[in-house]
Amino acid sequence: MLKKMLHVNGVDRMVICEQDETLANVLRENLNLTSVKIGCGSGQCGSCTVVVDGKLKRTCTIKMKRIAEHTKIVTAEGVGTPDNLHPIQLAWIAHGGAQCGFCTPGFIISSYALLLENQSPSREDVRDWFQKHRNACRCTGYKPLVDAVMDAAAVLRGDKTRDELMKDVPVEGRILGTKYPRPSAVAKVTGTLDYGADLGLKLPAETLRCALVQAEVSHAKIISIDTSEAEKMEGVVKVVTHKDVKGKNRITGLITFPSNKGDGWDRPILCDEKVFQFGDAIAIVCADTEKHAKAAAEKVKVELEELPAYMSAPEAMQDDAIEIHPGTPNTYFVQKVAKGDETAPIFKDADVTIEGDYYVGRQPHMPIEPDVGFAYRNDEGKLVIHSKSIGMHLHAAMIAPGLGEELDNIVMVMNPAGGTFGYKFSPTMEALVGVACMATGKPVYLNYTWYQQQTYTGKRSPFFMNVRMAANNEGKLLGMETDWSVDHGPYSEFGDLLTLRGAQFIGAGYNIDNIRGEGRTVCTNHAWGSAFRGYGSPQSEFASEVLMDELAEKIGMDPLELRYKNVYRKGSTTPSGQDPEVYSLPELLDTIRPKYEAAKKRAAELSTAEVKRGAGIAIGVYGCGLDGPDTAEAAMELTEDGIITVYTTWHDHGQGADIGALTTAHEALSPMGIPAEKIRVCLNDTSKCPNGGPAGGSRSQVVIGRAIKATGEAMVASMTKADGSIYTHAEMVAENIPTRVDGKWSAPCTDCDENGQGNPFACYMYGVFLAEVAVELATGKTTVEKITAASDIGTIMNQLAVEGQMYGGLAQAIGLALTEDFEDIKKHSTMVGAGFPYIKQIPDDMELIFIESKRPEGPFGASGVGELPLTSPHAAIINAIYNACGARIRHLPARPEKVLAELNK
Repeated sequence: MLKKMLHVNGVDRMVICEQDETLANVLRENLNLTSVKIGCGSGQCGSCTVVVDGKLKRTCTIKMKRIAEHTKIVTAEGVGTPDNLHPIQLAWIAHGGAQCGFCTPGFIISSYALLLENQSPSREDVRDWFQKHRNACRCTGYKPLVDAVMDAAAVLRGDKTRDELMKDVPVEGRILGTKYPRPSAVAKVTGTLDYGADLGLKLPAETLRCALVQAEVSHAKIISIDTSEAEKMEGVVKVVTHKDVKGKNRITGLITFPSNKGDGWDRPILCDEKVFQFGDAIAIVCADTEKHAKAAAEKVKVELEELPAYMSAPEAMQDDAIEIHPGTPNTYFVQKVAKGDETAPIFKDADVTIEGDYYVGRQPHMPIEPDVGFAYRNDEGKLVIHSKSIGMHLHAAMIAPGLGEELDNIVMVMNPAGGTFGYKFSPTMEALVGVACMATGKPVYLNYTWYQQQTYTGKRSPFFMNVRMAANNEGKLLGMETDWSVDHGPYSEFGDLLTLRGAQFIGAGYNIDNIRGEGRTVCTNHAWGSAFRGYGSPQSEFASEVLMDELAEKIGMDPLELRYKNVYRKGSTTPSGQDPEVYSLPELLDTIRPKYEAAKKRAAELSTAEVKRGAGIAIGVYGCGLDGPDTAEAAMELTEDGIITVYTTWHDHGQGADIGALTTAHEALSPMGIPAEKIRVCLNDTSKCPNGGPAGGSRSQVVIGRAIKATGEAMVASMTKADGSIYTHAEMVAENIPTRVDGKWSAPCTDCDENGQGNPFACYMYGVFLAEVAVELATGKTTVEKITAASDIGTIMNQLAVEGQMYGGLAQAIGLALTEDFEDIKKHSTMVGAGFPYIKQIPDDMELIFIESKRPEGPFGASGVGELPLTSPHAAIINAIYNACGARIRHLPARPEKVLAELNK
């Protein structure tokens, strides 16, 4: 042990700790400075950044024995407070810089250090600084952060006032369509918002700390599990195995379609008979400290008989492949698509046909915050589970039978979450902490390392696709044939629904009267397939958008003009036969056409013998909802102090549920003139909030928004007197008028049939993406120089939230196109190894253009937004690479060696 005096945020603080403890842990655990976040734990994300003796340092890798006595340290808590914000923090709010907010304190302190050195930085200075200091953000696309630093610098120089900085924030009146800050913004920029690990520090003293015993192979029979040595280790209370699970010890995948050959009960909570993927949980060590738990976990002996591991769909589909889940074929679901006439005669007689094979891989979500959760029994005896779940009512139903706990005795609470991007649509640790709590009778806490986050949680499911198109010489699309295989990993949850997306979105955006195709869901031993932004469309639309460029070349048409000729217009239908609710794609193409022509001209002018430039386009389409009559509920309550509280489960994994719920409620209540400050949102606690459904498929603003709108309208009716004046709370109580109202909305939609035909979505989103790239001929390295997105998402409810979603999604699309992968479990287990895009890999030049076609079924005309920017920008990038240098990449990501190989052919 050592004792040191540190000078922290202007005052002397004494710490007593182990020599090998990290500075990050000491600041967090000894001094309770929880603005210091631990993300990657290896110095690759910058969330633990502080100023140490005037220099910016990443503290998760600095041992206390290296810290000198009286070292001066500044954390985000020392930059500004909620009632005295620093200009940097104010600028972050003004530009919507805090989305999930987990990385925000690290960026704030990094910007603070930069502006101490240079109060007049250029945008490139800011980008160089964040790149040098490894400040990583997965949400924002970085551009708003650079905007914020530039404005903060202007305020510090005296070139701009604080009021001028916040001039776009409305003081009164409507907040719909404005830059009204999200309610959580101040807490996020000051580092005072408690995420899961922060809450973990504040749990009762008797809380047990958990460590997992996990599989280090991808497929095996379990011969034995010996916990005897581990149980004798210091501090260990219990080692929990499958024998301690009271229920079925399975997480149900809630099979969507009857034709699915699986039963959904294929995922163990704790492995009992087999290991199905690397990282599967075999045992949970519960101890007094995390250190003791992890030490004991190393002593659990697991004897395995390794089995063949099928790490891709083609491998698992081989005739001699064994069934991964005995009794269920590895290909367990088939989805047809049949629209219009048979396609074989059309292809036989067509002037032009084109065919291609395409692959979009296992993109990792890579949130900065690793998965974290805890569980306890409340005073009513209910099992309360806190996590990053973005589907709490759904997850309770998925885990209750496996736990052996009655569904109505489980309470799910969503902690403030440092991003999920969809992986938390699947339960990850909810059942694990539930089992540990039930087995020990004590509160339990589990926090994954970033390695566990990367190797164990779900990933985007790879699609192996073959697509054929037939057209006439004028470029009119006549028919399409498709074949796609979905590598969904070992667990079936939502795999059938994902496979349906291929039927819905291969060829989306184009009026193709005749389609035939077949897709299938395949069980493999690689990482399980979970939801990821775009859910099926980044795979599906990559194939059809690249093939459209290939078709344009074969016909001799410009790619934009071929698209313009075929996109949805009145009378068109989607691949599922649905009438698009608006027809904005021609207008979007017209809007981007001059920019496209300028980009092609710029590419020609800037190309050199060494570096070739190119421009490429793609269109993107996605539906908002969970298919069919998707439903959400909400409630509102008037309190004595005149506050109206909105209750629903609008899960917030960074996209802005708080501002979405507030804006929608404020607009719905506008006939009463209630100011935004008099509306409170209570979200994501199943003991308080009705079921709004999960946060996936860009459904929240549409489906939950409509439920909030209905609830607000009922509240207005309830509170309005006959003379048009408004009841007070006291008057309502006196007249026995309920002060709480409930609302509900169901989408007027139908499920798709066995041929993929139906009306699955009430609202769609539409976009056209223009990418400009530079390709180094000697290396194959591609840089995206600019990306432009013209979008129609209906009414823009909040400008900052919408722009932030677009920038962030575009950045993830660049990663998907060029660097991101999780194929090699060892190589891709770190942020750098997996191709995480830092700021210099994302262009500062990102242009957003919006057309607002009001949606008939959207709340106040709004559609969703979150999925759209990751539908197809990666296809635009791949098309731009081809136009730059002639290298056609059909297998993502387009790493330099792939581009170089194509150049050398």
